[in-house]
Amino acid sequence: MSQAHVHGAGPTGCLAALALAQVGWQVHLYDPLDAPALLGRQRAYALTHSSASLLDRLGLWQALKPRLVPFSSLELWDQGTGRQCHFSGDDLGQGQRRGRAASGDLDRAATVRTTGPGSARAGEAVGWISQHGPLMTLLLEQLQASEQVFLHLGPMASSAEAPRTAPGDLVVAADGSLSPSRQAAGLGWLERSYDQACLTVQVRLRGSRDNQAWELLRPEGPFAVLPLGGDAFQLVWSASARRLRQLESLDGAAFLDQLAGALPDQLQPEVLLDQPRAYPVALGLAWPVAKGSLVLVGDSAHRCHPVGGQGLNLGWRDVACLQQLAGRVTAGRLAPGRLAAAYRWRRGPDLIATLLATHLLVKLFSNRSPLLLPLRRLALDLLNGAPLLRRLSLAAMTQGPCRLWQR
Repeated sequence: MSQAHVHGAGPTGCLAALALAQVGWQVHLYDPLDAPALLGRQRAYALTHSSASLLDRLGLWQALKPRLVPFSSLELWDQGTGRQCHFSGDDLGQGQRRGRAASGDLDRAATVRTTGPGSARAGEAVGWISQHGPLMTLLLEQLQASEQVFLHLGPMASSAEAPRTAPGDLVVAADGSLSPSRQAAGLGWLERSYDQACLTVQVRLRGSRDNQAWELLRPEGPFAVLPLGGDAFQLVWSASARRLRQLESLDGAAFLDQLAGALPDQLQPEVLLDQPRAYPVALGLAWPVAKGSLVLVGDSAHRCHPVGGQGLNLGWRDVACLQQLAGRVTAGRLAPGRLAAAYRWRRGPDLIATLLATHLLVKLFSNRSPLLLPLRRLALDLLNGAPLLRRLSLAAMTQGPCRLWQR
C-alpha cells in the first residue's frame, strides 16, 4: 500500500488526506495545533463549483450542504465608474451543469427565495459560503473515522511522531505560505507584496438579500460582501495596510461609522459580530510546486489576492489533481516516482492563469487613474451586453480559467 505524509491540517490538508485515503493510500496527517485550535478560527470561505465537485467526489457534499449558505446572485460593482454587472444562475453554462450531473443534487443546493428580474432559476447556486468551524468539524470527523488515516495533532504528537519516510513515500506540504516543508526542501518562492492589506469581519447589515454576494471594486481595493445566512455577512475589505491598522484600533461604533462610509448607501451595517482582523496580502508562487517525493498544495504552493475568493478553491483544485494522479499510481498506470513531475506540469497552467487573472483585476480596478476609466467602463458594458461573455467569466471564476479551453 502506498503511503503519504501530509503536513498541515487546515481545510486543504485535511481534504488532501481524505482524497489520498479514498484512492487506497495510507496517510499520516501532522499538525502542531490540536483539534480545538484547528476548529477555533473565525472566518468564512466562498466555495465555487470546482470545490463542490471535489466535496461530492469525497462523499462530503450531502453532510456539508445543510451547513452552507448558497448565494444565487453576485453583484459586481465598479464604484470608480458607477458600472455594475449582475451574475446569476442563468449565467451558469450548460457545460457547468453537465459537469455537476454526477454530483447528485448540487444544482438544487440553493433554495432561491427571490423573484423578479435578475433572480436565478430555482436551485441554481452561483456559489456557497462555509463557516470554518462546521467545515473543519466535518473534516476531522471523517479523518477520525477513516481506517487509512492516522492523525498526529498537537505539538507533542507532531514532534514525538515525526514522519519516517521510506523510498516511494509521498510528502504533501499543506502547511501554509511560510511552509517549513517547502523551505526545508529548498524550493523557490517568488513573491510580490501588494500595497494593500485585507481586513475580515462579520457584521449584521440591512439592504442585501440573504442569498446575494457582492464584489465592490473600489479605488482603494476590492471589497467582498458574503452572505452567512439571515442578515449576517462576512466582509473582506482591501485597503492600505495603514488604513486597516487604524480601523482595527477603533471601537465598535466608530468602526461601523467608517464601514458605512465605505459601503454603498443601500448596505447599512448595524452590529459587529466579531473582532476586525487585518492581514497582509501578496502574490506568491513556489516553483517548482513538486520535486522528488514532495508535492505542495494550497498556500504552500501559491498565494493570490482574495478578490473573487479564488485562493481556497485554487488549493482544492490542487487536491483534485493530486487525487487523480494518486489513483493512477494505485491502479498501476503511473510510476510513484513520476507523480511529482506529472503534478507539476498539470497544475502549472491553472496556477499561473488564476494568479495572473486576480493580479490584473486588482491592478485594473484598484486605482484612480483617469486613463483606465474608459477601459473599465468598456469591460463592464461588454459583460452587461454579452451573455456569452458573462458565462465565460463566471465559468472562469467557478471552475478555473483553464476549463475555458478544456471543454
